[in-house]
Amino acid sequence: MYSFIKNYFRSFNYRAVILLITVILLPVSFLISISVGAVSVPFGEVIRILCGYDSETHFLYTIREIRLPQVLAAILAGAGLSVSGATMQSVLRNPLCSPFTLGISSAAAFGAAVTLYFGGGVISLADNTLFASNHFFATTRIGISLGAFFCAVLTTAAVLLLGQIRGAGSESIILVGVAISSLFSAALMFLQYIADDSRLAAIVYWTFGDTARVTWGGLILMAVCILPVSFYFLYQSWNYNALVLGEESARSLGVPVWRLQTLTMLFASLLTAVLVSLLGIIGFVGLVVPHVARILVGSDHRFLLPFSLLFGGLLLLIADTSARLIFAPRILPVSILTAFIGVPVFLSLLLGKRN
Repeated sequence: MYSFIKNYFRSFNYRAVILLITVILLPVSFLISISVGAVSVPFGEVIRILCGYDSETHFLYTIREIRLPQVLAAILAGAGLSVSGATMQSVLRNPLCSPFTLGISSAAAFGAAVTLYFGGGVISLADNTLFASNHFFATTRIGISLGAFFCAVLTTAAVLLLGQIRGAGSESIILVGVAISSLFSAALMFLQYIADDSRLAAIVYWTFGDTARVTWGGLILMAVCILPVSFYFLYQSWNYNALVLGEESARSLGVPVWRLQTLTMLFASLLTAVLVSLLGIIGFVGLVVPHVARILVGSDHRFLLPFSLLFGGLLLLIADTSARLIFAPRILPVSILTAFIGVPVFLSLLLGKRN
């Protein structure tokens, strides 16, 4: 008994140290990311500006209007996608589940593209913004978010309904997610084929996952969605732990399985829809980060979920900073870099588990 308690606290201390290291690395990476780029800003100036002091005009504009929104968007998006992937994998009990593999990201992208197409989307490369010229519904980012959310919820409903069909296992859910993703990708290509030049440019631009396009209003929307949803996920940590044992075991422990699955998938879809509508598709973050988190801190959701939030934000922040520096002064969309990194990392994780 003493040995068990000793091993438990040793494991607890290890996971607490991992979380503490991540907490320390996140603000350090935050400051570095703001400082580096095509225009380098000294650390002293970064701290002065963040504390509200005046500085040189070009430093003020670079940090407050360009770097700071982009850095905050990377942290929020990485945290939201990672915790969504971790909770989806828990409620569906499949390590391959994520907003990307279940087709939710593709569905949200299609919904945003439909809103842009029928709203007469036009892209302005001069100030890196996108707006619509014909209809009021598509002139606001809220309208685009609603279109993305509607398609994401429909896809989530299809996944949940499949899970209720007798004999449909987690493998079948992944297969239907692949099919749905292919369907929406084909529909998106069809929209691109029939679109005129301005709409085509807007749709293609929107599908690239890029944090550079975010605005302060978009950041507020992301924070309003991510913070309460993440709190709900953290609050349900014990229920997620019980669900790992199986639905029958979880019900015997008093866990409302159907409500937990429905709300988790709905909230994860909400986060995915908002992030896709504001930033575009950023793949593999929600798939790879939960796997890395389980390797580092284990499967206990009391540690897994907060670490996924922190590590997801840290990982996407590092990737976004790297994408900004690789071809400086040109900015590479972060979704391209996450795809190049995510595929080999995920394959190595699969092969490592198999061995």
